Amino acid sequence: MTALTPIPLAGDNLPGLIDRAATMLASAKTAAEVLEAREAAGLAYDVAKRAARLKSAKAAHDDLVAAAHRAQADALEIEAAAKRRLADEYDAAQARGEVKRNGGDRSTVEDRNTASAADLGLRRDQIHDARLIRDAEAAEPGLVRRTLEERLERGEEPTRAALRKMVVDAAMRGMRPQRKANRRNPLYVPPTPDQAAWQHVTGTFRAFAEWATEENLSRAQQGMHAARGGQFHHLDVAAIAAGSEAFAKIKEWFDA
Repeated sequence: MTALTPIPLAGDNLPGLIDRAATMLASAKTAAEVLEAREAAGLAYDVAKRAARLKSAKAAHDDLVAAAHRAQADALEIEAAAKRRLADEYDAAQARGEVKRNGGDRSTVEDRNTASAADLGLRRDQIHDARLIRDAEAAEPGLVRRTLEERLERGEEPTRAALRKMVVDAAMRGMRPQRKANRRNPLYVPPTPDQAAWQHVTGTFRAFAEWATEENLSRAQQGMHAARGGQFHHLDVAAIAAGSEAFAKIKEWFDA
């Protein structure tokens, strides 16, 4: 595995970005090339997502928004396929002794002379996500495509967050042993719509609080400064303002 090289995609249109990502993945022969394909698919996804939001904000025809959502789905499918290959490449490199099995510990001479995930430009959470997607597809073949198609059919935006939830659920099902129907807890009562809504709120807050370390917030602030010159920055500002208003309203419930 080698360091990631820059991807010269700036200025390409959206179909061109998606086609290039697909071509890059299909022709990738090394882990570095798989990483490049993943980055290309991620760029295509980001462009498609911003295009969909811009069209929605301008009250564009439903067909135009649907086309942007379809492009998002295509980019996500390519990105997921690249992540599955990345997981296989990374695990194979570990098996060959080219990458540390513990990710980054340099406590031994052997470890100090072996590449870590960081040396390859990867974070541990990225490797974890790649393995989740691979394992979920192994447990339920076609899961990624089905998940994306179902959201498109319902007129919903295909997002990374929605796909990751389905992937995590499938991966967990794949790791759990099959249980007989008669062993299911007969006392289980599914949450009411109100309870489910509250669980969604608390889960969102908890996930954000766990992510919002000083390092991540600092990175986000730098990213905000870099994005200010972008043509879609006003949409990001509007989304954050709306979210902040909702957060403030929920906090008022506790103070009341």
